[in-house]
Amino acid sequence: MTRFAYFCGHEQFQPEELVRHAVIAEEAGFDMVEVSEHFHPWVDDLGASGFAFATIAAMAQATERVEFVTGVTTPLWRFHPAVVAQAAATLDRLSGGRFNLGVGTGENLNEGPLGFRFPAYAERAARMSEALDIMRRLLDGEKLTYDGDFYVTDRAKLYSPPVHSLPIFMAAGGPKSAALAGRKAEGVITSVKDPADTFARVIEPAKAAAAEAGKAAPTVLASRWTIHAHDEDEAWSNLGAWRGLRAPGRLEAVDPKDLRERADEMPRSEILGKYSIVAEAQDYVDVYAPLITDVHADIVAVQTSSADQGAIIRMLGSEVLPELRSLG
Repeated sequence: MTRFAYFCGHEQFQPEELVRHAVIAEEAGFDMVEVSEHFHPWVDDLGASGFAFATIAAMAQATERVEFVTGVTTPLWRFHPAVVAQAAATLDRLSGGRFNLGVGTGENLNEGPLGFRFPAYAERAARMSEALDIMRRLLDGEKLTYDGDFYVTDRAKLYSPPVHSLPIFMAAGGPKSAALAGRKAEGVITSVKDPADTFARVIEPAKAAAAEAGKAAPTVLASRWTIHAHDEDEAWSNLGAWRGLRAPGRLEAVDPKDLRERADEMPRSEILGKYSIVAEAQDYVDVYAPLITDVHADIVAVQTSSADQGAIIRMLGSEVLPELRSLG
């Protein structure tokens, strides 16, 4: 049966507000809260950038049932993969076994400001391959001595281990990352624009790679961006903190100011055209239903921005989730 996640964006809301949103999401009936992990936001005028691991710890204490997943953290530069495993294990203990680790190869927006070189995809993927090995082995209880091309551990061990078999999800937007996720992770996280394209380029390669590696098919977490609005002006206002996400050069940018300026120089319709604009509950159902029927996601994550986020979460719970659950 399909499960549903609500997305909490550190790039938009301050951490104390995200904790409140997580509580509302649990009350509304969501099964999971997906929490973004960023050092810098996408724009400098409306953005925020709380420390996700601390926010999730607070969420865990404020809730009882929902699971959590980072969407996503990068275990390659700011954090050694062993430190990410330690954070994941600690969050799992604090939440009573409700934490799942989501990782990805990242953006320069989070690494460049701290002086790290942000290499081309081939090196990022090679680093991720090693990081997945290290994190999996530590989370499984091993005392690990590892000598890789990028990372080293010397008898490293998690002395506060996770309390459940903690899955690792890896973000993928194309077949190369999808195959790596299928081989070395337990799940794949993907942002859907065209459902058929996502199924062909992400879901099928991930499942094929898992089968080739003799593993079970990965759990699929599929998300989609929506902006709640009734006209273009309202949509632009509610897009706010996310308008730099679709600006040119987002993977290479360091300063959110640059992304804001690039986005604001573009025609509004071009930026807004990269998001689904929804006004009513049925619009939400129509946008997210293909993630169930066409992408066949195990977990559907609702990423949405509005003028009143709390009210939208409640409306999603009462009017949208029941309709979507009937499909899943």
